Amino acid sequence: MSAAPGARVGNVLGFDFGLRCIGVAVATTLTASARPLLALAAHAGVPDWNELDALLRAWSPLALVVGLPLDGAGSEQPITRAARAFAKQLQQRYRIDVHLCDERHSSQEAARRFATQRAAGQRRKRDAAQLDALAAAVILESWLSEPSCTRTCAI
Repeated sequence: MSAAPGARVGNVLGFDFGLRCIGVAVATTLTASARPLLALAAHAGVPDWNELDALLRAWSPLALVVGLPLDGAGSEQPITRAARAFAKQLQQRYRIDVHLCDERHSSQEAARRFATQRAAGQRRKRDAAQLDALAAAVILESWLSEPSCTRTCAI
C-alpha cells in the first residue's frame, strides 16, 4: 500500500501503551511499512518525557498513533482510560495529530511474529524485551491499512 494521491508523506510514530513499558515504532506513510524502535520504561504509565522529546525531534512525525487497549468485546477497561490520558498528553505536549487505534490482538500478533523470527534465527530470547516495540509496529500497520475504522476513537 502506498500513500493516497494528495496525502502527506512522512513518518508516523506509534505507541503500545503500558503502565511499566511503552513500545515505540515508526512507520512511513509512503510505503505503509512499520518497524519497531524501542521500549521505553514507564512509571505508572508516565514515560521519560525527555526521551520522547528526543524521539520526536529525530523522526519529525506527521502524526502519533496510540494503541487503545479494549477488552475482547470492545469495551473500555481501566488501562483504556490511562491510554487515552497518555494520548491527550502527547497531543497537548507536541501539538500534532494523535490518533487512537484499536489494538486488540496486536500483542498476540507481535508474539507470533517474534516466534517466527526466533525460529528463523533472526531473534534471540533476550530480544523479547522488544516485544512492546513490535506490538507498536503492528498497531501502526493496522492504522495505516485501515484508516477509516481505526481513526474513529476520540481522545
